[in-house]
Amino acid sequence: MVTFLPSRPGRLADVPSFSRGIGGAESNVACALAGAGHRAAWVSRVGADGFGDHLVEAVAGYGVDTSAVRRDPTRPTGIYFRTATDRGTDVHEVAYYRAGSAASAMSPDNVPYEALFAARVLHLSGITAALSADCLALLRDLTSPRPGRPLVSFDVNHRPGLWRDAAAGPGVLLDLARGCDLVFVGEDEAEEAWGLNGAEAIRAALPGPAVLVVKRGAEGATVFSRTGGTVAEEAGDEAADAGEADPGRTDSGRTDSGRTDTGPTDTVTSVPALRVDVVAPVGAGDAFAAGFLSATLRGLGVRDRVRHGHLMAAAVLTVPGDLTAPPSRARADALAALDDDAWGRLRLGPGWTGEEQEVRTT
Repeated sequence: MVTFLPSRPGRLADVPSFSRGIGGAESNVACALAGAGHRAAWVSRVGADGFGDHLVEAVAGYGVDTSAVRRDPTRPTGIYFRTATDRGTDVHEVAYYRAGSAASAMSPDNVPYEALFAARVLHLSGITAALSADCLALLRDLTSPRPGRPLVSFDVNHRPGLWRDAAAGPGVLLDLARGCDLVFVGEDEAEEAWGLNGAEAIRAALPGPAVLVVKRGAEGATVFSRTGGTVAEEAGDEAADAGEADPGRTDSGRTDSGRTDTGPTDTVTSVPALRVDVVAPVGAGDAFAAGFLSATLRGLGVRDRVRHGHLMAAAVLTVPGDLTAPPSRARADALAALDDDAWGRLRLGPGWTGEEQEVRTT
């Protein structure tokens, strides 16, 4: 969808002007993955209008394949306005104009499944499920077991304001997540949506996914990964070419920092977040998912997958919008390979992704 960013902080009622950008969980992830050197495609519906033209052209400009995006002649492209404050604060405002949008008309009958199933990873968002009954039917179908489906990645993205029946939303999201292979969820949103406190309680409610990533804000992230077959192996050729990846070990064979064995099924890996000089606290969740997926496709170990997620999130947090060019693969790999002490001393600010920019430590 098209997003409008405020020209200055304040209430929506007080902001005098907005700049146009692009947003949307799935397209953000696709753009970030393309920027990281992967082949990525975005499948959606937009209106046959100027905003739809801008959205498709802008996403394609990041190197994303948009050939499966359909144009709807009768429904508009979705848009939204937001304030400059953190989504987690009481003063944050978002005004969605997505009811009746072209994307809300997506259904199992009009989405090209051949494009979806040609991918090694299919990334979905709980936001789409909230848009309409047809969109929910589509996500239920895509998260149902079926022969030959790609690895299904799902970001819960609980947005109560989008659900027509806000009380039903949490249960629907939990049901969808249970059908996926890889799930991203924030510790705070799991508490808000499901009344669950802590990563272990979230894993107990979501025992099915092979990999569960619990994002814990400034504390970092905790990953529950099932041993005996990995998401990287299921993701396809790129991961397989990198060699068999133990989900609890890094690519160099080191034991992950924070790793504890909890039994025959799960390995738990906790990785601290980076210190970041934040410019705008939006888009970080999508960027984190993209960084984690990128490292997964490359067959990296869990610790390094999380670190690449943190690095991709830091790139977005240090710019005003939802998207930015990620650090080069070589630069990201070098930072992800730091020892625990050096990782803990990193401090990233605006411009850090540039090759000539020195990364600060404290």
